[in-house]
Amino acid sequence: MTDDGSTLINLHDMEEAARERLPPMIFGYYASGAHDEITLRENRACYERIALRPRVLTDVSQRDLSTTVLGARVPVPILIAPMAFQRLAHADGELATARAAARGGWGMVLSTLSTTPVEQVRAATSATLWFQLYVFRDREMTRTLVERVESAGCSALVLTVDTPILGRRERDVRNHFHLPADVSIAHTMPGDMQRLPVLEDDSGLAAHAHRMLDPSLTWRDIEWLGSFTRLPILLKGILRADDARLAVEAGAAGIIVSNHGGRQLDTAVATIRALPEIAQAVAGRAEILIDGGVRRGTDIIKAIALGARAVLLGRPVLWGLALEGEKGVTRVMEMLRDELDLAMALCGCRSIEELSADLIATY
Repeated sequence: MTDDGSTLINLHDMEEAARERLPPMIFGYYASGAHDEITLRENRACYERIALRPRVLTDVSQRDLSTTVLGARVPVPILIAPMAFQRLAHADGELATARAAARGGWGMVLSTLSTTPVEQVRAATSATLWFQLYVFRDREMTRTLVERVESAGCSALVLTVDTPILGRRERDVRNHFHLPADVSIAHTMPGDMQRLPVLEDDSGLAAHAHRMLDPSLTWRDIEWLGSFTRLPILLKGILRADDARLAVEAGAAGIIVSNHGGRQLDTAVATIRALPEIAQAVAGRAEILIDGGVRRGTDIIKAIALGARAVLLGRPVLWGLALEGEKGVTRVMEMLRDELDLAMALCGCRSIEELSADLIATY
């Protein structure tokens, strides 16, 4: 950073600073959404349209921000979302993120497309570590990766279910997105695909995903996955109540309400809008988390009040990573934690359990 960072006081500031720091191809990859990026914007705008109804005179001199996620105690209801190619942001990549997670006790989800092996990431953090999984066309290679992740000590699998094929991210097409020579995918890929092709007329990631991802995935494959792993399975990418019910029936331990950060189907519903009907459909039979558009402490209050157990934070972590490595990730997470603490006090809530639906204004 060019100064002491004192002017960076919120996550929006961190994004603008990262925009100046990162090369356009890399910033564009991290920041972009699909097509016209309508869902990308709506993820944020929908939080801004929700009003809160604070309680008063409740003695908020002592506040407890901790909760449990799949039975594990976490200091705040914020986990670090799975994000690919973190070494594009900083040389230490996922290791810096993992060390920050260890420092604060933050839960972390590691991407299949990590640029650091899962074993090294697990060794770098004592905090909760889950693994985000794409199912490959080569099912035996998928099984091998799951067994490797379980052996490494991850405590849950997060199966991404909204990506039978990759959404079209036009910024990546224009920027001919590819990995620099010194960055590769750390986990074994089908057909020895640790690197992305460099294309003159498309994104290298799009070509890679077309060869890698299995578009034939169905609900039956949840049972297949559960047949060779003891890890609890969460499904990431649920936006409908009927799919949420099917997830529970298929044995999912958790659901992550997600539209992939607006990067898959453009004009898909914003996650916070989808959350209430999913929470009603699940009715406590599985844990519900949410990602997409979380930028303020008040957003976390809204998400929990509407039925989520916790939120996952994505892009802002990358902005902190790009600016200051491990220290920057810690700074981002602490910014959001402090905002949550303030918002809870001003809402008249002393614990996460007191964040209930009556805090949400209806019109």
